[in-house]
Parts: sequence; C-alpha cells; structure tokens
Amino acid sequence: MAPDIPTISIITPTFNRADELEHLINSIAKQSLNHYLFEHIIVDDGSTDNSEELISNKSSEVDFDLRYISQDNRGPGAARNAGMEEGRGELFVFIDSDCEAREDWLATIYEEYTLTGFDACGGPDASKDDFTPLQKAIDFSMTSFITTGGMRGHSDKPLAKFYPRSHNMGMTRKLYKKVGGFGGLRHGQDIELSHRIIKSGAKVAYLSDAIVYHRRRTSLLRFFKQVFNWGVARVNLSKIDKEMLEPIHVIPSLVTVLGIGVIIGSTVSPNIFLPILFTGFGLLLFISASVGVRQNSLFTACLVSLIIPIQIVGYGIGFLLALMRSLVKKESWVGFSGSYYR
Repeated sequence: MAPDIPTISIITPTFNRADELEHLINSIAKQSLNHYLFEHIIVDDGSTDNSEELISNKSSEVDFDLRYISQDNRGPGAARNAGMEEGRGELFVFIDSDCEAREDWLATIYEEYTLTGFDACGGPDASKDDFTPLQKAIDFSMTSFITTGGMRGHSDKPLAKFYPRSHNMGMTRKLYKKVGGFGGLRHGQDIELSHRIIKSGAKVAYLSDAIVYHRRRTSLLRFFKQVFNWGVARVNLSKIDKEMLEPIHVIPSLVTVLGIGVIIGSTVSPNIFLPILFTGFGLLLFISASVGVRQNSLFTACLVSLIIPIQIVGYGIGFLLALMRSLVKKESWVGFSGSYYR
C-alpha cells in the first residue's frame, strides 16, 4: 500500500523554460524508483511563457504527484525555498530545469539515504548523446579534471572540498530546519548553503552514480557570462567566510594573467615566449583532439578549443574585477545582472 506522504520531494525552480521542462518531467517519469515514493514540485519564478499550461498537461499524464507553484520573480534560491515550504517529503532533492535525470538517479539517492543515511548529498552531471556539439563541449570543460571537474565532484580525488551544487543536490527536512535554506546571493547560493551544511557537522554524501544530464547554456556569450559571474561569486563568498576561498580558486586568474603576459611577451621577446605560447596551444589542441576522437566529432573538438579558454579567462577576469572592486570600493558586485537563469 502506497504511503500518504512521499519520502522525497523533488524541487525545481524555473523561469521561461517550458521547452526544457518537458525533457526534465519526461526523465522524472522514467525513474526506476517506485513513483509513490516521490513528488515533483516545480516553482515558477514569474515565467511569461506557457510553463503553467505545460505542467498542467503533464500532471494528467504522469503517475506521480506533479505540482505547480508560482511566485513573483525573486530568483532560483527563493524558488527552491518556496518548494521546501510546500514539500511533504522528509528529503528534499533539487534538480534544475535545464537538466534530465538518469533513470536510476532517484533510486541511487533513495538507497543511500535509507541504507546508510546522510543529511545532505550531491552528485555529478554529464551530457547525453542527443545534446548539441556545443553542449557536449561545455560539459567536457565543466567536468574535466583539468578545469573544474577536480573540485565539482567529478573525481575520486578532488582538488578542493566538495560542495553539493543545486542542479543535483539533496538535504533532509530536519537539516533544512536546522541550517535554513538558500540565501540572498545572486550567484553562488548553493555553495553558501553547502558551506553552512558542512560547518554544521552534517553528514554529506557524494553519490557518484546519482547522475543528471545538464544541457547548460546554449551560446558562447551566455557561457562566458555564467563563468564570469562564478568568478565574481567566489569573491563574494569569501567575504562571507574566508574558508570558501581555497588556493585552487585563484588559479584561473593566475593563468589568465600569465597568458596575457606570454602573448605580450611573444611580441617583445619571441625567442623566450613563443615556445611557451606554442606549448600552451599544443596542449589545448591535444586535449581538444582527444575529445573529438571520443565524441567522433571534429566540430566538438574545435568547440572545446574555444570553450576551455572562455571558461578559464571568463572566471579569471570576473574574479579579478570583483576582487579589485572589493579592495578599492569596499563593496560587493554581482557581475552581469541580467536574469538569474542566464
């Protein structure tokens, strides 16, 4: 007999992403975990598209409780908090509207939760075969050990402390009542919450098999703005608690400054700096080619050779500008201030 109250409340914030929501809901409908064990709450953060109509139609097609909540545009953190207030489960699990869940995603989380127990959890993200070459290239850059994968839960030996991220994250109702929900930062809300969770002494589990497929941004400009804002966010996070700034977070800025120095130096002292420049390009091309072979796509390889520098330089510049603004003007900065969801 099915319980009256689900064990898991899946929570998704959304804003004008009806096209992506359909992929997400379809993936939840295919979950191998018994569907009576979970509910899915989608919190609309002031959309003007047909999200409400889509969710209403889908709710009559699926065999689990799919609920729609609407609020004025206040950002994804506030939307997730609203979802937790409405959720009935003892475990809150977050997945973003531009993600899809692997079929055993919830089953993996549920098994770990019921067998060994945890207070909070997080898992990795990946790409699917039907993603565009650009999405696959961004996914590689985001999950590779040589970029951010070494500190985002894509390695058995992470380079920095693992913080669950909101695109694939969970916490118990009990822990939510203890540490609170997502804060008011424009960017980096999930890291700040994860930091509070870790400092509280909570048991945090990294579930390597709890995989979601992340569609990510769909243009180079959007991706640049996103990683730029992450660099800005890291400075803002360090002002809240210095423990949220580790040496590895400064590396993209150092690489950016050194890269600019090598390019300038190549025009002044080519005998010294050109070999360094060519070595750097050679390494980038080698990495890109290996991805192209793995994906069987020359186009993806070419995109990777663009995406990796964009990620490193975008983050590095955002970090440096936010740091200088903080030191000179003694104030925080939000970076690109368009939609939270861009």
